[in-house]
Amino acid sequence: MSLRINATAPNFTAETTEGSIDFHQWIGDGWAILFSHPKDFTPVCTTELGYMARLKPEFDRRNTKIIGLSVDPVTNHAKWAKDIEETQGHAPNYPMIGDTELKVATAYDMLPEGAGTTSEGRTAADNATVRSVFVIGPDKKIKAMLTYPMTTGRNFDEVLRLLDSCQLSAKHTVATPVNWRPGEDVIIPPAVSDEAAAAKYPDGWKTLKPYLRVVAQPRD
Repeated sequence: MSLRINATAPNFTAETTEGSIDFHQWIGDGWAILFSHPKDFTPVCTTELGYMARLKPEFDRRNTKIIGLSVDPVTNHAKWAKDIEETQGHAPNYPMIGDTELKVATAYDMLPEGAGTTSEGRTAADNATVRSVFVIGPDKKIKAMLTYPMTTGRNFDEVLRLLDSCQLSAKHTVATPVNWRPGEDVIIPPAVSDEAAAAKYPDGWKTLKPYLRVVAQPRD
């Protein structure tokens, strides 16, 4: 199954380090970040999991749950967590999915259908494509996707910025320009007419081109 932005995030039940979950029920009425790893005890992922634990309060503040996935068993995740805390200063403080039958990795198009039904005997190289981040909205739709190679640590500060943009766009029907940071000007999308924009932005906006209208970020 090939996934695209605005597709419904596949639901699943799975064992995690915090017990069994139904993914859609676990998300609830908030946002979620699902980020995956090709195997436990891999060096780049060790640094990522520790950093996400450090960032968790920022995601909490944005009503966003974070959950990791690795194709190895949950029992291995618990052992890995000790290494992560020792080397990164933070142990995972969010659930980690054990995807030993590759069901989630396959459903999210991170592994091909022919990858098999067990993680047993598979190496990190076999699972190299299980390196994706999915931003999922309260409507259970995929709002954004990022995929990195095993050799490049993911920039989770950028994931946080991406989440801010997605949430702002969902709430105010705006777009964010290149390198946008919270508090900076945003773009009024072409789908919003001048009449509708005037009602929403009575103080006006700057028109650089008919299709490029810039306005201060909505604050409420």
